Amino acid sequence: MCKVYNTVGCITAINEHLLSHSICEPQSLEDLISFQKTYHIEKQQIISNSQLRIDLERRTLAVELDQLSAFIKAKSIEVKRKLLLKLKAPKDKLSYLSRDEPDAKPSVINYLKVFWLRLVIRVIKLISYVKYKNAVKSLLDNFSIKNIRYQFLIASPTDAVMEGCSVELKKLTHKKTVIDEINNWIYGAWGEQKVVAELEKLSDDWILINDFKYKFHRAVYRKTENDYIQSIQIDHILISKSGVFLIETKNWGENSINNPELYSPIKQISRANFALYRILNGNVRNQKSLLNGHFLGTKKVPIKNLLVLINKKPLEQFPFVKILSLADLLKYVNYFQPCFSNDETLKIANYLISVQGR
Repeated sequence: MCKVYNTVGCITAINEHLLSHSICEPQSLEDLISFQKTYHIEKQQIISNSQLRIDLERRTLAVELDQLSAFIKAKSIEVKRKLLLKLKAPKDKLSYLSRDEPDAKPSVINYLKVFWLRLVIRVIKLISYVKYKNAVKSLLDNFSIKNIRYQFLIASPTDAVMEGCSVELKKLTHKKTVIDEINNWIYGAWGEQKVVAELEKLSDDWILINDFKYKFHRAVYRKTENDYIQSIQIDHILISKSGVFLIETKNWGENSINNPELYSPIKQISRANFALYRILNGNVRNQKSLLNGHFLGTKKVPIKNLLVLINKKPLEQFPFVKILSLADLLKYVNYFQPCFSNDETLKIANYLISVQGR
């Protein structure tokens, strides 16, 4: 099995983007693509679950309100019964004192007794009323709160459902927005992973470096394009006894292939090739340490340029870059004759691994 170093570049960028937007749970490419496809189903499921919760709450409130109403009514009857018992004695006395003849002038004592009894009755009623209010206050408050909520659920069921799942929907929408922002990265990483999976089928004397990055301390000048190169990023570098393969992967559809506004991967590869050649062959001392000497002269590290198009490739061919489908990749890299020894292959691979990220 081919020796592989580094994860594909898009995956690193994806994970950093998700973390920066507070999406911390692990997300594989399969998870992200599946989420995009099932977003509307998940959204509807959240709303349906909220609908079930609201229906259950409404039924529960209806039962609780009936129970509270019955309990408050029973409490009122009990308080009235106790009040009647307390009022019986003073009312009986008042009734007895009031049985004098209508024309008879009531005595001062009787007048005072009647006044006192009436006062006692009013105080008893007032005390009973206060006790009743205190006894059922919490019940009435609870009933009022539940009844307001119940009336809202009856009058505005849709608003209640959406209110009940607003936090979940907000979180889901946020996740959808964040993932949609990196849609190109996701499908780019998906394509790169397919290439890696294909190259992993090679034997263990092949070495694959994914997401190779290099920054020059001083920009290198590419005269043909009048371009200064400060840094490069290469999707895959495959090292073998047959040479070094610079591989760029694009998971493009036909619209992207025919879109002149997109930056040409051919130009991208050409630029990366120039830089990689300088890294491997630009220093004579470094060159001698990587390659064994030959009496015919100084050896160079050959770099073959590949563009792997996952979905569809154009009919046209371009100089210095071989465009391949995924199915043709292994057949092509296995076509070339060895030009390096095992020792040289390892030296080149180890050197690139050691300088990457600088």
